[in-house]
Amino acid sequence: MSKVQPRTLSGFMELMPARQIQFDRMMAVLRESYSLYGFTPLDTPIIEASEVLLAKGGGETEKQIYRFQKGDSDLSLRFDLTVPLAKYVAQYSNQLAFPFRRFQIGKVYRGERAQRGRFREFYQADIDVIGDGKLDISNDAEIPAIIYRTFTAMGLKRFQIRVNNRKILNGFYAMLGLTEKSADVMRTVDKLDKIGPEKVKTILVEDFAVSESDADEILKFIAIKGSNAEVLTALEGYTGRNEMFDQGLSELNTVVKYLADFGVPAENFAVDLTIARGLDYYTGTVYELSLIH
Repeated sequence: MSKVQPRTLSGFMELMPARQIQFDRMMAVLRESYSLYGFTPLDTPIIEASEVLLAKGGGETEKQIYRFQKGDSDLSLRFDLTVPLAKYVAQYSNQLAFPFRRFQIGKVYRGERAQRGRFREFYQADIDVIGDGKLDISNDAEIPAIIYRTFTAMGLKRFQIRVNNRKILNGFYAMLGLTEKSADVMRTVDKLDKIGPEKVKTILVEDFAVSESDADEILKFIAIKGSNAEVLTALEGYTGRNEMFDQGLSELNTVVKYLADFGVPAENFAVDLTIARGLDYYTGTVYELSLIH
């Protein structure tokens, strides 16, 4: 019998004891912080029916998902924690009290090429507020405010929460007559930090048949920079042309105000029009956090 060489698959996670202890301490800070703000823990299965996980994903998600057959069952490893949450709420809505505030920390799986900053197995630490009707816009500011306080509790100081609103983007693309292509455009724009503006323009023009002039307008729009007040003022110049855009800008103004009211320092959050998030279940406020070196 041949000797088996012990190895861990590329992109999967294993830590040595000292690093594992550090990791567990970080998890403890997350759980304590989330609980203090009234979020209850939730755990969902790692394996779900493929039709459930792909109901709102598709596109790049379907390409990256770990999918397999077991008998007559079409199964997949969860890609994120958001779709399983949606399934959970839909399945147990009659037994839940709303607004439902939950946190979940668990492994997720993506079948893509492992590289720096991208893994096949990694943890997500989610907090969500689910309503049975319309939720107050203050919730869109509360969660990044909690993120700020959680990172601060871990001793991190040099980070920035970048905030945007999908309605602003959808409204802007509607002004250009690109509504049917907006999802593809946003997924492309979301890669700006990784591939740069020239490559973004090439993909828009060559892959999605966006005219060069419209691609230039898109790059000009997402390049609006400055202080939060300066960016919001610049966006005012686009108002009155699309109702969705105007609504998104109103929401973004409110979120920025609440973030300040919740005690998040101005240097730790910024309006950034490049933040789009790739999946189509994002419909309003979106944000990403980046460490500042």
